[in-house]
Amino acid sequence: MPFAAINQHWERVINTMSEGMLIISQQGRILSVNRSFEEMTGYAAKEVAGRPCTLLACEACEMAINNRGEGWCKLFEPGQPEMRRCRCTIKKKDGTFFPALKNASVLRDDEGTVLGAVETLTDLSEIDRLDRKVEVLSRQLDENSGFGGIVGGSDPMKAVFAIIEKAALSDAPIIIFGESGTGKELVARAIHERGKRKDGPYVQLNCAALNEALLESELFGHVKGSFTGAFRDRAGRFEAADGGDLFLDEIGDIPLSIQIKLLRVLETRQFERVGENRPIETDVRIITATNRNLLELIDQKRFREDLYFRINVIPIHLPPVRQRKDDIPLLVNTFISRLALRTGKNIRGLTREALNCFMDYPWPGNVREMKSALEYAFTVVDREAIDIDHLPPQMLTRPSPVAAAAVPGHADAGNRQRQALIDALRATGGNQSQAARLLGINRVTVWNRMRKYGIDLKREIQG
Repeated sequence: MPFAAINQHWERVINTMSEGMLIISQQGRILSVNRSFEEMTGYAAKEVAGRPCTLLACEACEMAINNRGEGWCKLFEPGQPEMRRCRCTIKKKDGTFFPALKNASVLRDDEGTVLGAVETLTDLSEIDRLDRKVEVLSRQLDENSGFGGIVGGSDPMKAVFAIIEKAALSDAPIIIFGESGTGKELVARAIHERGKRKDGPYVQLNCAALNEALLESELFGHVKGSFTGAFRDRAGRFEAADGGDLFLDEIGDIPLSIQIKLLRVLETRQFERVGENRPIETDVRIITATNRNLLELIDQKRFREDLYFRINVIPIHLPPVRQRKDDIPLLVNTFISRLALRTGKNIRGLTREALNCFMDYPWPGNVREMKSALEYAFTVVDREAIDIDHLPPQMLTRPSPVAAAAVPGHADAGNRQRQALIDALRATGGNQSQAARLLGINRVTVWNRMRKYGIDLKREIQG
């Protein structure tokens, strides 16, 4: 087809481009745009015709203009490159921005006179999203690959990781002690994935979720007709876990009758289905967990002492969040990254005030409560940083038990907090790290409060 014929269909040609294109006059006015530009920005061609190109608020252009102290673009200056390329953000009609790669080239006539410029825009939103996803996944891999999702770098957690590695190489029963929400199920999974049975099945059961009859059936299976509703034979968790690991969570809640049968399995490696007297061999390593004090249950005749000693071969104690405050920033960053990936929200982190609130809060629900608090914040946040007003109400209304007990006579919370800090510093001879441990807060929080309340260490503590 002759060039003249193609030239007649020029508008149709540029509308086939996936990049946005706009023609700009030498005076910086938009003369025309293509269809991709309309789709990217939300502007119709007639809405931008004759308007200044600065309505797109490209920060690269604004930076060049501001640096010159004048209101015009460097593109048309003598001696400048005929083509310029930059990465910037473009403002859409609805006021939002999208990342773009912009190419700008000067248009001249046959005599070299500048007529205007042509610019193309490539939307980088999807590339940016994928880059962020890769960054988050890489960070999670670095942080979590060692222990299957268990986040922590504090000394108490390093001790836990060390015992996990050693326990995984053993075939002896393991019991995990820890408050609700500390991540006992993650520890059990990590032990399985690092153990000799990692290629075998991993089966878990929450013992507190079932009544006695159902729990027995779930553990050992049953035969058809053994009880009402047993319409067919059914294998239990011990059969399903043969050759692998069986994780029994909330072991302190199982009835005494089931405890006797469980003890027999541990001692003989045999069990019987409900309604059947034929013994079945099993090769299972038992991992148990509880948030209860089993010794107290033994004193109350609610837990068998012989079973306790049989399952308590390798104990692992998970510290609550309040005993590993140094991990809170790491936990927060990890959960924010995961929530940002899941929700698509561009949340970067916490403000200093919100982080201080996280550091001061006692976290009775531990890691599980922290996850819930951040999910709440993600629901209500309306900007890139989570602030104190985005946190759940209980985090803002619950007083610090140490601070409240330290100065009960003060009505003002700020005075109580200040006096509690002074008392802690005096008790520790001005040692800020020890004062932080005494108050159950982070050392950085101690320093921030000293600055906030104007506490002079030498004058008020030492002198």
